[in-house]
Amino acid sequence: MKILFIHQNFPGQFKHLAPALVARGHDVRSITLRVKEAGDWKGVKLYPYAIKRKPAQGLHPWLVDFETKMLRAESCYAAARQLRDQEGYTPDVIVAHPGWGESMFLRDLWPTARIGLYAELYYTLNDTDTGFDPEFPKPNADTESIRLRLKNINNMMHRQSADLAISPTRFQAETFPDDYQDIISVIHDGIDTAQVAPNADANLTLPDGTILTREDEVITFVNRNLEPYRGYHVFMRALPDLLKARPNARVLMVGGDDVSYGAPPPQGKTWKQIYIDEVRGKIPTPNWERVHFLGKVPYDQFLSMLQISRAHVYLTYPFVLSWSLLEAMAIGAPIIASDTAPVKEVITHGETGRLFPFFDGARMVEEICTVLESPKMREDMATASRNFAVTHYDLETVCLPKQLEWIDRLFDMAPGALRS
Repeated sequence: MKILFIHQNFPGQFKHLAPALVARGHDVRSITLRVKEAGDWKGVKLYPYAIKRKPAQGLHPWLVDFETKMLRAESCYAAARQLRDQEGYTPDVIVAHPGWGESMFLRDLWPTARIGLYAELYYTLNDTDTGFDPEFPKPNADTESIRLRLKNINNMMHRQSADLAISPTRFQAETFPDDYQDIISVIHDGIDTAQVAPNADANLTLPDGTILTREDEVITFVNRNLEPYRGYHVFMRALPDLLKARPNARVLMVGGDDVSYGAPPPQGKTWKQIYIDEVRGKIPTPNWERVHFLGKVPYDQFLSMLQISRAHVYLTYPFVLSWSLLEAMAIGAPIIASDTAPVKEVITHGETGRLFPFFDGARMVEEICTVLESPKMREDMATASRNFAVTHYDLETVCLPKQLEWIDRLFDMAPGALRS
């Protein structure tokens, strides 16, 4: 089988699936913005594409988002056409993350290919991130529905060419319209629970040389970037009371200074520093010295941190679920999390973790303290969350086999069998 992956930052969500297909003996290739020259990654042949056309000036602001996707689609199409014309290449299956628009025109180039999409999110006003946080209202609330409908042009253009789709959570799949949901299978990317597992002997050395182990009271908080979408502002505002209530706790925070989602901070500032400045005057220096901003850490250190965590705090708007939550569950870190979707798909209050209302920092502190003061509760939750992660999200026994079965179903379809 000839399989072509499309992802601007390949491998992205396909980091396990693509090598597994290589191991099966398939011809696996990828067109990606990530590389500058053709190469190889774990047996996958990589082909670059570059964006050469510049964005138009004076474009209507509602069209700016779609234009960025159009530019990528045009550039990816040109690279794909070159691959077809120079090497005579025609894929049997195309697997694409359509979020950046790259795969929009590949059906025109290869009409017989079966196309499978990674359906990450459909933009809607209801029960998702849009308008969730009143602290950050949209500047043009009366036209927000129009903006989102136009933002979904890319999703709908891809629906016209898709045969099947895959989504990592029910919440994400259910954001899509009914005709899109008809072709979506809910299959998570998968967690390597053999590697991401408890370790009683784990330790972590802080930048100041302090070595922390499971004997220490460690509270952890992880964002890709420290920002409101993942509840950084809620956590920080609760920090003075948390440090006061737990005089021996160390708070370890992982995340960068950039923005992954949502609006950028005011010019010249970072969300990280904005909320440090807001709460620092409420925290005595001896307490502040127990707060450690670790930035972005290597993966082995990230796992060690979770392995020594007595309370792992996770918040998110109703949005894409972070891998880090499932990794924390697989490791057996006791979870205290916001009661938002899709968190509630994996955390059942009192069983696999403790839930609290997203904006209720005081309740969050109460739940953290309850967990820290209850060794038996921590042990039971750790066991339950680990078992849940292994049963439902293990890479090798659950998710990867389902992904490979999905690929086989895609290949076995008549070209365009479910295309609308």
